[in-house]
Amino acid sequence: MKKKARCLVSCRIHQEVVSLLENYCELDLNQTDESLTPEALRTRLATADAAMLFMPDCVDQALLAAAPRLRIIAAALKGYDNYDIEAATRQGVWVSYVPDLLTEPTAELTIALMLGLSRNVLAGNTRVRSTFTGWRPVLFGTSVAGSTIGILGMGRLGQAVARRLSGWGARLLGHDVSEQAGLQGKKLGVHMCSLEEVLSASDFVLVLTPLVPGSRHLVGSSALARMKPGAFLVNTGRGSCVDEQSVAQALHQGRLGGYAADVFAFEDWALADRPRAICPELLAPELNTLFTPHLGSAVDKVRLAIEMEAAYNIIDVLQGHTPRHPINTIA
Repeated sequence: MKKKARCLVSCRIHQEVVSLLENYCELDLNQTDESLTPEALRTRLATADAAMLFMPDCVDQALLAAAPRLRIIAAALKGYDNYDIEAATRQGVWVSYVPDLLTEPTAELTIALMLGLSRNVLAGNTRVRSTFTGWRPVLFGTSVAGSTIGILGMGRLGQAVARRLSGWGARLLGHDVSEQAGLQGKKLGVHMCSLEEVLSASDFVLVLTPLVPGSRHLVGSSALARMKPGAFLVNTGRGSCVDEQSVAQALHQGRLGGYAADVFAFEDWALADRPRAICPELLAPELNTLFTPHLGSAVDKVRLAIEMEAAYNIIDVLQGHTPRHPINTIA
């Protein structure tokens, strides 16, 4: 009898996905809530024919060289900047992704962070749990209605956020280097303009761009200096699209009204000079900040759907077919 292919799954997944994959391959599961270390990932990939990998996993030439049997990496994510696609292609390894399922929940979280930051939700929660004895004229925030919201990145995520904000009584500005993305933004009532215009006119600046050449530190010291005094900055794109050190400085100097983020520069494993932790100055308790631990797609039904889609990509390749959502092409 032909031996079953072996598949490594680097993070905990839903039982429904386990049950599906068990029909096609032998599974090596990480049953903990912690990511595999690079060393453990390399060791366990050595005998794997397929792998379902996640955001914390960095795929580089060295990792691929340690996996001679590997046929597919099914990335259970949308942004694959931590994966060396060219190296995988040279080794004959398919890499697939999940293109659309993360967009809607990430758009929801973007708006939640924007509101939580500008309406002092975290400070209000703390006050209720400590000294609250009734209404007082404190913790006044900023309303979305009547404000100008700048969206950096009018791809699928930017468009999803714009759709949600279209009825809120705010003026929407957008910036994107892609002409096609700009056209889609205009259809949604977004006024497309230069980066300079977005920064200087917006009460809220939303960083929704992926990490691509040209987007690293898109919002750095120069961009922050051009923003309106007291404006709010929200990042749910990629951590390294923002210069965290410069943001911390702007907050400490009172030039920036607040910063909210679901993504952080240390997560961008493909960057050799990435920081190894969140900028400590950014975590100072006196700053108006609001952070979540990369929860953009952390909705149970969505995560199940993402894992299922990744599983079907694996099954496609194990059955001799092209994966349904390939990033690369294998001859």
